[in-house]
Amino acid sequence: MTGRALTNIKRPAEPWRQRLIRSLLYGRNVDRAVKARARVGLAILLFAAIYAVLAGRLVMFAVGADSHGARRAGSQDAIATARPDIVDRNGEVLATDVKAPSLFGEPRRIIDKDEAIELLTAALPDLDTIEARTRLSSRKGFVWLKREITPKQQHDIHKLGIPGIGFLRENKRVYPTGAAVAHLIGLVNIDNAGIAGMEKWLDNNGLADLHRAGFATDRLQRPVELSIDLRVEHALRDELLKAKEKYKAKAASGLVSNVRTGEIVALVSLPDFDPNNPKEAHDPERINRLTTGVFEMGSTFKALTLAMALDSGKANLNTLYDGRGVLKFGKFTIHDTHPVGRSITLSEVFTFSSNVGAAKIALAQGVEAHKAFLKKLGQMDRLRTELPESASPIVPKRWTELNTITASFGHGIAVAPLQAVMGINACINGGLLIPPTFLKRSEEEARAMARKVLRTETSDKMRYLMRLNAEIGTAKKADVKGYYIGGKTGTSEKVVNGRYSKKQVLNSFTAIIPADNPQYQLLVMLDEPKALPETHGFITSGWNAVPTGGKVIARIGPLLGIEPRFDLPPSDRLILAASRTTQ
Repeated sequence: MTGRALTNIKRPAEPWRQRLIRSLLYGRNVDRAVKARARVGLAILLFAAIYAVLAGRLVMFAVGADSHGARRAGSQDAIATARPDIVDRNGEVLATDVKAPSLFGEPRRIIDKDEAIELLTAALPDLDTIEARTRLSSRKGFVWLKREITPKQQHDIHKLGIPGIGFLRENKRVYPTGAAVAHLIGLVNIDNAGIAGMEKWLDNNGLADLHRAGFATDRLQRPVELSIDLRVEHALRDELLKAKEKYKAKAASGLVSNVRTGEIVALVSLPDFDPNNPKEAHDPERINRLTTGVFEMGSTFKALTLAMALDSGKANLNTLYDGRGVLKFGKFTIHDTHPVGRSITLSEVFTFSSNVGAAKIALAQGVEAHKAFLKKLGQMDRLRTELPESASPIVPKRWTELNTITASFGHGIAVAPLQAVMGINACINGGLLIPPTFLKRSEEEARAMARKVLRTETSDKMRYLMRLNAEIGTAKKADVKGYYIGGKTGTSEKVVNGRYSKKQVLNSFTAIIPADNPQYQLLVMLDEPKALPETHGFITSGWNAVPTGGKVIARIGPLLGIEPRFDLPPSDRLILAASRTTQ
């Protein structure tokens, strides 16, 4: 190709900006001063761009430090994830998440580990020096040094300016009500995972899966509404604390149940613990005695025995039983605390709390019928609720007539107290066995899952018996004016060294409110109460658990919306009229 041909090849046209810069910097016709200014301006622009990039990177490192550490932590260590609030039935917060700083280290970036440990322990005296040194000496990119430190500790460590030491803001579970609902709420571990109570139930019912999938964020979780009423909970706990101290009891517990829905409105087991201080929860004395513990419930079981007889049609309220003397069965002797010395009616078996009478009622029904009835009312199988902590009842492996005799008055069979409450609810709510729940539930929902286990007329008679017992029987000290309660006492001798002890007892009192149209059942239990001068040396339920129940009812009645009524007729006019028609 010739030179002329080469000169004819067209070059691509330069953009006008490039032509302007070229002409300003190198053009022959441009003034030298103009070219100098252009060159200086271009240098300024170049340096400004470099500094802008550097500043942007510094800002990104400063803002993204936590998330950078979080990405490293996510691949090696668990990070406390978000949980939904737990609230009571009125919206009061029982458990919630707050953000708390946690301290981490990046061993590969730490220049002087000994100096770092020395500075950190000065700011955190409770830091495990050996553990921290071991972690910082590892080859990992990320290690936790201390979870959930205070803002002041974070500030003090930040001022030290140690390379390779940083902070992550994690979710920390807090319980504003402290120990008030401890056994119900449960608690979480350091990674905010539920390990007991309703917190564990949440994880078992999908929350743990949401965490693993990354969907359990702060904004996507609705509060979990419980059936608990915090006001009723406080009143019940306060009275139980007073009773435990007054009667020098080993433990005290109680609950309030809605007999129409099965909702648990309050649950207290003392001694309890503060879930904000998880170490307390490891004390074996602080178990939930109402679901985890199983006990011989004593004479409260007589309600089930009499309901069985009435529902069978083989007995009525006036059926007579020989109450004279004792009942001998082999080498065993059954006796009454206060023997009457005459034949007594079925009603009197209840009001006098006669062991002999209850035993004869059960024997008249037969061993197999007795076992079948207790199973039908849910007393022979493990009770399942939302709470993971539950115990199986202790029942005889081989059920004989002797077992029927002792179980008729609440000995020889041990059940969870909540289990007994469920059975008694069925005896007084019209005969419906409704599974207990700690979540809000409507009456329609309860009826849909209920099983009819007793005739309605049997339930009418049981309400009459419980009201009569509050008027003239062992529950008189709990008869709060205006609330028309019914009740049954129980004093169960505890087994000590293989023998029943008369000085170590478990007392219980169950009350229904109001007896003519029950809405709630209250259970109060005192473990090993002591005799006082005012109890005249007695330690039976009527002298301690019953008056405690009366004080609780006086406080929670208004909170539950039960209005006092002061023109109430005696029990035989109000309830027995309905029962007589079926005798």
